[in-house]
Amino acid sequence: MLRSEVKQAQRRAAEMLAGAGVVLTAEEAGRIEVAGFGLGRLEEQGLELITYVNTDRYCAKDLVLFPGQTCPEHLHPPVNGEPGKMETFRCRYGSVYLYVEGEAAETIQAAVPPGSRDHYTVFHEIVLQPGEQYTIPPGTKHWFQGGPEGAIVSEFSSTSRDEFDIFTDPGVVRLPVIVEDGA
Repeated sequence: MLRSEVKQAQRRAAEMLAGAGVVLTAEEAGRIEVAGFGLGRLEEQGLELITYVNTDRYCAKDLVLFPGQTCPEHLHPPVNGEPGKMETFRCRYGSVYLYVEGEAAETIQAAVPPGSRDHYTVFHEIVLQPGEQYTIPPGTKHWFQGGPEGAIVSEFSSTSRDEFDIFTDPGVVRLPVIVEDGA
């Protein structure tokens, strides 16, 4: 990802957060993580997030999804003998389409990103509106997508170890590689 793409996504995410009444310090706004997943299609498959705290016991983040933006299917495996991450998603703004293991919906509201259908395998649909939440057990495959207006989701979880996440798309690179372009 180009540095200019990262900065643009950071600005856009900060604007969405501010519009939803989420106040960030200047330091926090500057460290909004932009996860493009190495796929080169941030608008389709990506995620913007700010981590407020991540200790060996718990984690709190806000996730920002632009309209139609998808966080690819993945799971949080056990790490060093500890269970995988358990996370609760609470929708704060917009709507989020969340898919987990379980009985598949006949039709889903999200659009699987073009060319990626083989990498999406779970279709039990949970639609979260502001004030609604859902807890994802450890080791559960899941993916999620911002609705037509995008979404802001607060995530409360056990320790986050993103580098160990297992994605169903082998092309996903979880930790971003940023290329300087003078921006």
